[in-house]
Amino acid sequence: MEIAEEIRKIAVSKLLNPHHFVVDVVVSARKGPKKVLITLDGDEGVNIDDCANLSREIGKALEESNLMDEAYMLEVSTPGVDQPLQLHRQYKKHIGRKLKLKLRDKIVEGKLTEVADDKIAVIQETGTGKQKETVVVDIPFSEIEKTFVLVSFK
Repeated sequence: MEIAEEIRKIAVSKLLNPHHFVVDVVVSARKGPKKVLITLDGDEGVNIDDCANLSREIGKALEESNLMDEAYMLEVSTPGVDQPLQLHRQYKKHIGRKLKLKLRDKIVEGKLTEVADDKIAVIQETGTGKQKETVVVDIPFSEIEKTFVLVSFK
């Protein structure tokens, strides 16, 4: 089994809060000490203490398991605003926020209103001025290539 998958299992087993979840585990193949990056998210958010606690728990588990046979750097972080949503669970926490979706054949922007098992619904504005209309668009997950949360500074 791949080392990143083994580390993911360890990370999931060490989560202290049931509202937290592991989004991604990346083990770099760079020269020098390898970098292990674990991306952590939560239904109600994640703070720096959550990341630090998980990092300590994973570090202990990696040392005890001897899974990493050479020097490594361990980093536990949250997904940044430049990171696309990867898990179904991440969509649910962003209901009410504006998204930019790259679909197979077009790009769609709209406010996320609903998340189902196989699709999402977004409210999309079309037209301008008096011609402005809002329509609800259902988008199957199978059509989505990437989704970004748009940050508003209003």
